[in-house]
Amino acid sequence: MEDIDAIAVLQDPVRRRLYEYVVAQGREVGRNEAAEATGVARTLAAHHLDRLTGAGLLESGSRRLSGRSGPGAGRPAKVYTRARGERSVSLPARDYRTAAELLAEAAERAGLDAGLCVAARRRGEALRGSAEPCGDLEEAMETLAARGYEPYREDVEGEGAGAVRMRNCPFHAVAESFPPLVCGMNLALLEGLLGTEGPVRARMDARPGECCVVVEASKNNGD
Repeated sequence: MEDIDAIAVLQDPVRRRLYEYVVAQGREVGRNEAAEATGVARTLAAHHLDRLTGAGLLESGSRRLSGRSGPGAGRPAKVYTRARGERSVSLPARDYRTAAELLAEAAERAGLDAGLCVAARRRGEALRGSAEPCGDLEEAMETLAARGYEPYREDVEGEGAGAVRMRNCPFHAVAESFPPLVCGMNLALLEGLLGTEGPVRARMDARPGECCVVVEASKNNGD
């Protein structure tokens, strides 16, 4: 399916709500859960979830939601997660990804990592404008959500304050090819955007399938 056709599938408001709910969970979601969360009938939810899967926006599988196995555990249920592929549409056609990869390759070969980080931090500060550094993790989550990072709160055992992780890296395609360069740039950008003198700080802590940066409460500050 062409990208424009796949994206058009989200035009239906119910389908879009279901897609956004599944994406926000960061895990497999069953039909019953999705239907209840979005306030629609299970049969309608199943129809739309399968349409999203057919469009390549979701991936489906099956497992026993009870967590049990063997006799009496029940039949496996259909579950959904966000598809790994990217979809984009540009009219007229543009190819910013190739330009970004060429610039990243040139910067890496020329050893311009430090200069790129300086520029990224300045850009983050410019995006923050005259606002003070983020005052707490909730404010940081709002800022990150507005930039497409899909943040979520993670409790840290024994520490109370927790941290903010991000399910999405807006620079994922280029970061896959040039991870040290782009991840360093991303960290510097977020340092500028969130501030380094306030109660929260960004640091590198890569996890598979997520953004390479984690945001935490500074050691000397509570959340």
